[in-house]
Amino acid sequence: MPSWNRWSGLFGRSNGANGASSNRLARLHEEERALLPHYRNQNIDSAVPAIDVTKVCLRLRHLIRECIPCELEEAQVTRSHSTVITKKVVQAAKEAGGSEFKGCVVFALLVNMHWFKREAIIELWDAELHYVRATACTVIAKQIIESEEDMEYLLHTVLLRRYSVLIDNTPTAPVNVIEKAVDLHAVRVIGSSGYQKCIAYLWRGWLVQDEDDPSVFVDYNDKDNCSFIVHMDPDRMRAPRNQNAAQVLFSLIYLGLYTAAINSVNPSGDLDGAEVALYVFTFAYVADELVKLYKAGYHILGFWNAFNGTLYSLLAVSLAFRLVGLSYTHDEQRHHHYTKLSYNMLAFIAPMFWGRLLLYLDSFRFFGAMLVVLKVMMKESVIFFALLIILIIGFLQAFVGLDLTDDNVAGDVWYIAEAMLRAIMQSPEFGSIEGFAYPWGQTLYYCFTFVVMIILLNILIALYNSAYSDIYENADDEYLALFAQKTMQFVRAPDENVYIAPLNLIEMVVSALTEWWMSKKTYEFLNDWVMGILYSPLLFVAAFFETRTAHTIRSNRARGEEDDDQVHDWEQLVGQLDLEAEGWTKTCETVKPNVEEEPAVIEVRKLRTEVEALKSMLSDISKAMVLQAEHTEEVLKSKSGVPQLFPEGTGLTLKEDEEEDSKASPEESGKAPQEDAPETEAQEDVPETEAQEDVPETEAQEDVPETEASDVPETPGTEAPESSAPETSEAQETAEGGSKSKKKKNKKKNKGGAGGGGSSGAGGSGA
Repeated sequence: MPSWNRWSGLFGRSNGANGASSNRLARLHEEERALLPHYRNQNIDSAVPAIDVTKVCLRLRHLIRECIPCELEEAQVTRSHSTVITKKVVQAAKEAGGSEFKGCVVFALLVNMHWFKREAIIELWDAELHYVRATACTVIAKQIIESEEDMEYLLHTVLLRRYSVLIDNTPTAPVNVIEKAVDLHAVRVIGSSGYQKCIAYLWRGWLVQDEDDPSVFVDYNDKDNCSFIVHMDPDRMRAPRNQNAAQVLFSLIYLGLYTAAINSVNPSGDLDGAEVALYVFTFAYVADELVKLYKAGYHILGFWNAFNGTLYSLLAVSLAFRLVGLSYTHDEQRHHHYTKLSYNMLAFIAPMFWGRLLLYLDSFRFFGAMLVVLKVMMKESVIFFALLIILIIGFLQAFVGLDLTDDNVAGDVWYIAEAMLRAIMQSPEFGSIEGFAYPWGQTLYYCFTFVVMIILLNILIALYNSAYSDIYENADDEYLALFAQKTMQFVRAPDENVYIAPLNLIEMVVSALTEWWMSKKTYEFLNDWVMGILYSPLLFVAAFFETRTAHTIRSNRARGEEDDDQVHDWEQLVGQLDLEAEGWTKTCETVKPNVEEEPAVIEVRKLRTEVEALKSMLSDISKAMVLQAEHTEEVLKSKSGVPQLFPEGTGLTLKEDEEEDSKASPEESGKAPQEDAPETEAQEDVPETEAQEDVPETEAQEDVPETEASDVPETPGTEAPESSAPETSEAQETAEGGSKSKKKKNKKKNKGGAGGGGSSGAGGSGA
């Protein structure tokens, strides 16, 4: 409640009072701000330059197009742990704005959602692809909102700070994410936890617009104040929750006045107190609708505006009939006629009065979800009524033509219209139409009945079924979207007076009498006192609940929790239970399933690991075999002087050396090629017994045991060509040398004896 000493400024003269005429246009411009934030903040600058926000939008657009290059199923994008919208994609989206403009990323994603939906309308051949991309924008935006841990940054920078983009090199009207999601009906973003926390804070009035900068929302500092008087401030009527309570209260009073008026019919036709109050309320509501239309334009027009407009029009016509009846004396027949007509029309609109309550009860979940379903079903029924109107016009013209053909007078038009209406209401009259232009009239009526009852009504049922199933699957998010829209309609500018109809009539009087000559500061002070008096019953109730909430906030802060935290039944014993010490946490970790990855993917990865292990094992075995072979070769060389299979530094194998020796020129060998004898001939010339007797056992043969020679693997193609006349001394020299260089020298000097060939062959076979 304003302090008492503020009354001193009511009639005080100040510079503002003397110069009221100079500032009158500015104040009128402020008063002409739209009620909806989307249109009220047209003169507010964007928090980030529009060119930078547009660049962020284009970066995100490129990212989305790269992630979804072709048409995909929507479930692949929206499901949890999607393989399309991965954590890396979300992180890349966060980095699109850099460290300086990262707060506008969610807003830029909503802009891209709008762009993709428009592109889907323009490019119908790729409509599904663009719709999936638009869905991907909402999925990424939701994950960014829900993954943000800094709640202060999320509320004030990401969700409530206003941004704009460039269109035709002109910045658009700055809006925030809360408003943009409501305008685009982005139910997935609206259903995120961070978004709903922001809506809850706005609904309770914990977040309000800054008085110095309306583009910035600040915290309500007295929400933890336990003083009752502090919460009696008339500015608390700007909280959407308090405004909604006032609207519901006035709607119930309005309905009560109507009930009293219709249940107390005056035969004389005079207006009683209930009827006067009823029409005063109606005038206030009509004025409120006209002011909204003047400030916000045709953009705010919707179903409920048309519904209320129809109701108020019928009430105005009823009042007009009553006044016309009062213009006659009570004895005249016309007086009774117009009075009766007025009451009949007043009784006729009773269902609309009760249906009007749904407009103010949509903040409750039951009524809100039902209204969403009805809204979508009515939109779907537009197709049915469009087809029905076209058919009615065509068949009506045919019936009128038949009537004119009969007697050249259209005297049965109303009868025909009634018969067609009965057919639409599934109560056709086939008997009464038999005599009308027989047989053409009857045949035409049968066709009309068949088209309406069999085809069109089934189309309507199918449309209603489809609309209901779509909304039923997503009813919670649809209700949250409706609630968010209602909340943003109640958000008021800090310098805007809150006069809810029918109290707006008092605002008109106060404004007309004082605003034109009073200073702005004094005028605001006067409005505070007027609202404090008018809303005192509501403020008393609101202050009672806000005081209780303040105690809860202090308790939550003492426990280190959020201001809106609530201790549920399952949280009361959390501090007395240590799951980690009991080992229960470890048990749960071992048995919990892996829901982030598909079972088939897990099995394939496991198989890949096993294959890699098998390949590594085979590689180790191969290396070990090579090392073992090299070690065996070195041992044989050191013990028996057997030549190396793979001499170091040559890069050739023993087989390659043998082939070089076999390809030596006749000049190098010192013998013609035809003199060489094959091994078989040498074996025939020198019998095995004689060779064993003639050739004595040398030291080399004693040093190399038979078992050791057999251990050396035989390399194919390593046998040297034998000569027909071997010499024993040369064979012994070759066996004792054990090196290929000495062997080559001996071959150049001699033709190669049988004994040398046999000794060399034995060594080769042993190797």
